[in-house]
Amino acid sequence: MAATGTTVDGGDEGAHTAAQVRDGAGAPGGDGGRPLSRVVAALLRGPGGAVRAVGLVCVAVALALRGPVDAALFSLVLAGLVVPVAGRVPPGLDAAYGTGLLGAAWCGALGLYEQVAWLDVAAHLVVTGLIAAVAHLVVARTGAVVAPAHATGRATGLASVAVTASLGLALSVAWEVGEYLGHTYVDPEIHVGYADTVGDLVMGGLGSAVAGAALLRRGRSAA
Repeated sequence: MAATGTTVDGGDEGAHTAAQVRDGAGAPGGDGGRPLSRVVAALLRGPGGAVRAVGLVCVAVALALRGPVDAALFSLVLAGLVVPVAGRVPPGLDAAYGTGLLGAAWCGALGLYEQVAWLDVAAHLVVTGLIAAVAHLVVARTGAVVAPAHATGRATGLASVAVTASLGLALSVAWEVGEYLGHTYVDPEIHVGYADTVGDLVMGGLGSAVAGAALLRRGRSAA
């Protein structure tokens, strides 16, 4: 009887092992590889995924042809392109946000802001608004702030717009500080100035407020 019990247990163990192998558990490229493949699939999904792929190419181009300053810039942009995935941002906003970041980075790398007077203003108005919208959705997923889709009343609606605008302004300040540090310690060609900084902050705040109103309208229409 003891021998029979051993045989049955061994058979069960063998069946369990076969099931693990069939499911890919414990084998190279099995379950251990699936989380990575899911992450890659999420990063490359939809129009935002195409933009992230372009961002990776831009980093390679900057490393090969542009120099360390532009390489650092596009590496920072590439890191920013991953943020919408964490916040499960809508595909259209994901793609627009990524396109805006890459466009703004190339304008800076190619010196277009110095050649076209209105381009810097437009970039801070539009791109900061897109960044603030994505930041609001990401932070809202933590429960720390009101989500635009849940802001059904007048007071909560105003609070939602204020959150987006505040995030945009805070990120604008961080960017301006980064520009100053870059100008002082990395590359004096990075343009800084009092009027430029104030104008950038104003445009960034305005764009973020508009983005907040757009998020609120979209959230209410989807509810």
